[in-house]
Amino acid sequence: MFDLSKLKSLVSQLQLEAAKVDRQRGEAYRPLFDEQLFLCRSKLLTPCVDEISHEISALEREQKAGKLQVARTAHMCEKIVAQVQAVQRELATQQVRQREPRRADNYRRPIHELYQDLAKHQDWERRLKATTQDKTLMLNHCQSLAEQQKLQQEITAFEGRIQRCKAAIAKIEKQITQQERQG
Repeated sequence: MFDLSKLKSLVSQLQLEAAKVDRQRGEAYRPLFDEQLFLCRSKLLTPCVDEISHEISALEREQKAGKLQVARTAHMCEKIVAQVQAVQRELATQQVRQREPRRADNYRRPIHELYQDLAKHQDWERRLKATTQDKTLMLNHCQSLAEQQKLQQEITAFEGRIQRCKAAIAKIEKQITQQERQG
């Protein structure tokens, strides 16, 4: 058995620092880390630290269940250490990052990224519409007034999200059209 408490304590401290940095600088221009290191492909530090925390929790669950395998544990520990070191390096280089040139105002996102965003937003819109339909069916079969009000509020919230999704889709489509015209 091994003790993960020190690692968990370190990750808790990293979560605080990452949240502070994310609030100060916002999203990075591109994902902060390679997909081999972090699955989340985030442009913020907090989701990366959250991923580390989930990995540690998974190790704890396996340890409590008595299902720890030596090879997997060694691999996971190496990965966690590499992830922690990467986040620590990113936090340590904040002063350097602040001096990096910002994106120019005339920056154009690559068209493949726009198409990826378009597909993502269209998928969100489809799922939101399906959820709204499900909630509407539930509303039609609901007996209690409190439940009806709750469902109606949820439907209204989902409809608002659908409208924002449609606006984002229209904006992305406009950007794609402009870039295709300009070559």
